[in-house]
Amino acid sequence: MGSEERAAQVNEVIRRLDGHYVFPDVAAKLAEVLRGRLGEGAYADLGDAEFATTVTEDLQSVNGDKHLRLRHHVDPVAEDGDAAFDSDAFRLEAELEAFGIASVQRLAGNVGYLDTTLLYPAELAGPAIAAAMTLLAPTDALLLDVRRNRGGTPGTSALLQSYLVDEQVHYLDIYEREGDKTTQMWTLPYVPGAKFGGTKPIWVLTGPRTFSGGEDLAFSLQQQGRAKTVGEPSRGGAHPREQYKVDTYLDVTVSIARSLHPETGENWEGVGVRPDIPVDAEKAFDTAYALALKHVLELGEAGPRRAVAEEARQALDRM
Repeated sequence: MGSEERAAQVNEVIRRLDGHYVFPDVAAKLAEVLRGRLGEGAYADLGDAEFATTVTEDLQSVNGDKHLRLRHHVDPVAEDGDAAFDSDAFRLEAELEAFGIASVQRLAGNVGYLDTTLLYPAELAGPAIAAAMTLLAPTDALLLDVRRNRGGTPGTSALLQSYLVDEQVHYLDIYEREGDKTTQMWTLPYVPGAKFGGTKPIWVLTGPRTFSGGEDLAFSLQQQGRAKTVGEPSRGGAHPREQYKVDTYLDVTVSIARSLHPETGENWEGVGVRPDIPVDAEKAFDTAYALALKHVLELGEAGPRRAVAEEARQALDRM
């Protein structure tokens, strides 16, 4: 890669930051860093993949924003304005990942378990989420596992949370630099299928791989007092982002907005979602499941609950 082409790529990254990054003052500092690194020849002898990795490290060196990334792709990058979630490739990806639902099951003792890996757009994932939540609705407690959840769309977080409350909740604000506007995020007044509801206990399992949209779920349910978080702090990415084409095989992801709690103004950027019950991430399931089983036993053994209570006792004995 010639020096002029590398310079053009760096300047395109700077142009995207200047035009879209949610913190304009930080964008100016990032431009200084990238121009300085370009001038000292830091990118001169790098292949595209290594160049992308190095620029990403430089972008994140200023304020630790993990949503700032230069990415190298094997296939050509789509032009700006192409809606990724409308593409056949993205739809197929969602289908092959079961729309971000890795597992949904009724565990012994009538405890529900939902393991999510990505919050795909609701227009794709909605039917799968509705089916999963309908299955989980009759359970006595819920384990929501976001330890492997790498992010996704705010609207899908709103959809999923809507199954876990009885009334509409204003749980988050999203401030966008473009237009200087703030969007209130509310749970939905109606969802298809059955609800788990707003009274039964929920434990959200978190870890160092939990990021972005997965953190939105954990943070919002925790701040509402709707769930207890169990595990380790999450990665700490609270800025919704957009991707912009830089070159044929390169794009840059830029934080275009900030997520904020509507009352406190706080978020999880840089610090992650802190667990209410701190344990190693790999022990989060056992810890939360034991708490859920103890709750089930507190519900008594009258009538049909006798079999459920026996299941719960046996499951606890095996732990």
